Amino acid sequence: MARPSRLFVNVDPFETRVALSEEGKVTEFHIERSAERSIENAVYAGKVQRVLPGMQACFIDIGLDRAAFLQLGDAMKFLDEMIAETGGDEGSKARARRSIRDILREGQEVLVQVSKAPISTKGARVTPNIALPGRTLVYLPQVSHIGISRRIEDQAERQRLRAIVQGHRDGDEGGFICRTASAGRPREAIESEMDALRSEWAAIQKARGSGAAPLLLRQDHDLVIRAFRDLFSGAVDRVVIDDEDAWRRLSEYAQRYMPEAASAIDRYQGDEPIFDAYGIEEELKRALQRRVPLPSGGSLVIDQAEALTAIDVNTGKFTGKRNFEETILRNNLEAVAEAAYQLRFRNIGGLIIIDFIDMESTQNRDQVYRALLEALRHDKARTSVIRISELGLVEMTRKRTRESLGRTLHEPCWYCDGTGAVRSKRTVCYEILREVRREAGGRKGGSWVLLVHPAVRDALLGPEKAYLERTTGALGLNLRIEAVPEYHIEAFTIRKG
Repeated sequence: MARPSRLFVNVDPFETRVALSEEGKVTEFHIERSAERSIENAVYAGKVQRVLPGMQACFIDIGLDRAAFLQLGDAMKFLDEMIAETGGDEGSKARARRSIRDILREGQEVLVQVSKAPISTKGARVTPNIALPGRTLVYLPQVSHIGISRRIEDQAERQRLRAIVQGHRDGDEGGFICRTASAGRPREAIESEMDALRSEWAAIQKARGSGAAPLLLRQDHDLVIRAFRDLFSGAVDRVVIDDEDAWRRLSEYAQRYMPEAASAIDRYQGDEPIFDAYGIEEELKRALQRRVPLPSGGSLVIDQAEALTAIDVNTGKFTGKRNFEETILRNNLEAVAEAAYQLRFRNIGGLIIIDFIDMESTQNRDQVYRALLEALRHDKARTSVIRISELGLVEMTRKRTRESLGRTLHEPCWYCDGTGAVRSKRTVCYEILREVRREAGGRKGGSWVLLVHPAVRDALLGPEKAYLERTTGALGLNLRIEAVPEYHIEAFTIRKG
């Protein structure tokens, strides 16, 4: 019997954390800091800073530290994707052939929505195509399309939903997409959300006249409401939340948009922190490690760089019962399941390269490829996968709309400047000896003081002592070495003493 899926919500004054647990395993983790409220889906009145006709793009000032980026092709693609989810076609290819200079000019005010939050050193990506998400519907105020999620396969239900939406529209006032959560919802609930989303749009239009751009016009709900809206489904049977105020707000939201789910929202009453009580805190610590073990002794090594994420598959000590090819196949199949899970859990997006162990059999490569497609089917983020090459490499992309979990929780190492390595003690010693010669400038004699990290001092007076004595002896120097524990291992100071 499958274990239930649950949403666990931890609210602190400084941050809110949400964990989706499916069959006893955390599959999604979301975090929002109080000082860094998410701007995803936020609507701004922006001002065009610079138009780049060669790129069919422009930079837009929306009031953040970095200008937002709008690309005409992305804007058309964004609307296409929203509509394609329902099987529709609005012919945006013709629109995309227009020049951006026909649409936007520097200094012009424009209404935009954040489609991708700032990531690393890049500013937000924005689109002029506004989409206001609700629990069961998405409102597209600038188009007339009505669509039904492809995941709703029952034709009678699709027709019922379309009729409800069409019947409650007031002329050509915008389009609606019925989300998967709309299936089975009563007419009154759907019509109520249509009215609420139209009211949001009216509020945006009213706010637009309240000041000059750049101006924030609408911000999406906080993480507690967003997580319930986007993650709560028929497979999730409980929401457990540890904060009284957040529990009350969420219960009110559920009563309005999904009253049958209101009774599934529990207020956690335990003395132990909620993530500790349910084993989530420990699971988070294990899951963000660079090396991830596989059941049969192999492992994944996950390295996230600026341009791409590399996942290396290793066999470990596992050996198959029949032959080496069987060992490789089984290890790669285990890696498929774990890699798909890690991508979703860590929210890794962009270009991803998976280096599977080489397989001689084309049939085995196809089996691993099909298994990967099946494993990714449960991921809500859009993915694109290229078949496994003869070298065992898979190139794939996963849609990225916000920073990965690793980048959110970690920062580049201040000691190694994010490289993951520092100069060896031997290298630093030799740099010091060369610098001593430079400082001497060909002059012989004199006393000097060298300040270094203790480990470098030990190296100079230990394995590198012969080279130190040859250098100081040739220059006739008296060099006193002092250890400074606060020094970076690569840092040193030479001065006359």
